[in-house]
Amino acid sequence: MLALFPELTDVNGDAQNALVLARRAVWAGHLDIRVERLAAGEAPTSTPVAVVLGSTTDPVLPALLAALREVQDDLEGWIDDGVPVLAVGTGLEALTRAIVLAEGRLDGLGLVPAIAEPLPSRAAGDLVVRATEGDLVGYENHSRGLVLEAGVPPLGVVRRGVGDGRGSDGVRHGSIIGTRMHGPVLAKNPALADAMLAAALGGPVSVRGETAAAADAAAARIRTALLASA
Repeated sequence: MLALFPELTDVNGDAQNALVLARRAVWAGHLDIRVERLAAGEAPTSTPVAVVLGSTTDPVLPALLAALREVQDDLEGWIDDGVPVLAVGTGLEALTRAIVLAEGRLDGLGLVPAIAEPLPSRAAGDLVVRATEGDLVGYENHSRGLVLEAGVPPLGVVRRGVGDGRGSDGVRHGSIIGTRMHGPVLAKNPALADAMLAAALGGPVSVRGETAAAADAAAARIRTALLASA
């Protein structure tokens, strides 16, 4: 499980989604799975099982984009090969065609057919999204939303919160899953984590053991509380 540039993208704990995937893989019997962390300026040495790109702050966005461009060929190759990629917050924005800031516009990598544009006001609070994997929960804290190109599906429909400001949150594009949900999102939503694991490992996964059961129970308590008020 590859965490891309965690020194830049762990503002909301989003880089730890890679750890969630690795732990759940081990709980499912894949004992050889571990987290690898690629720092800015380093070159990948192998093809990962899955990729996590977390969120950063606006002042750090240019540095994140520069680091991503250095590995863009690798990233595009992994996506073409079907390697699952989770991108959160500004990490997702960096994969779009462009990010519109108050002081100007930044070109993204163009891997997601969308543009990140300013919302009328900052979105901060609980976010509940109805997706293929069920109702997903997390926390949002952002000032922009994605404008998806025609025919590009979102991750899901917003039940509570703002998301991208148009009734939806995130994106599904090829092997990329993008969202505004922090939490980390995979810790709060085991169904989404296991769906990514199934895509990464080539088949269904079933976590086992007391630790896995305790983690899932904790996530269920959080989800129940948030869904009750959605």
